[in-house]
Amino acid sequence: MLTHKGTKTIETDRLILRQFTMEDAPAMFLGWANDDEVTKHLTWPTHSDVEVTKMVLSDWTRHYAKPDFYNWAIVLKENGGEPIGNISVVRINSNTDCATIGYCMSRAHWRKGIMPEALKAVVDFLFAEVGFNRIEAEHAAENPASGRVMEKAGLRYEGTLRQSGRNNQGIIDVVWRAILRSDWEKDITRQESEDSKP
Repeated sequence: MLTHKGTKTIETDRLILRQFTMEDAPAMFLGWANDDEVTKHLTWPTHSDVEVTKMVLSDWTRHYAKPDFYNWAIVLKENGGEPIGNISVVRINSNTDCATIGYCMSRAHWRKGIMPEALKAVVDFLFAEVGFNRIEAEHAAENPASGRVMEKAGLRYEGTLRQSGRNNQGIIDVVWRAILRSDWEKDITRQESEDSKP
């Protein structure tokens, strides 16, 4: 049984994951939404101007009233509160207690371990507080960097579905990774055991 909590603020060592506000539009547009390199492997088009970003944020902020809506702005604590990316639950299957995650981030912050940290925090929240049994994510086969993000957060390779998706590059092979609650619990037990060693 899922106990939906909505987009609650989550804090990690370096990050604050929080709800978006309309004031985030310029940072989102300039940081990643208008960058063709960021959206290259995504399913939504690059924003042509900040008004498109404002329309998206208006939709998101309206949905925050729903307890099963999960969409976080990723903020670096040292960054003055401006978002550098987003991470969200893009699909929920209540039959199997499964959440599908999507994310993207400003190119200026790639390869710094930020997205794995954010994804791990969201995975922990969705298992511990909401009660999901499975958390999954997909990426284009041509985008292995996204797969490495998932691996670092504990999601394991499950398979590649050939020509089963479409993104801004056209029809693509899609790689699926996932973590089960039982995997997550074992990982926690193992980490606690390692932390207790003298």
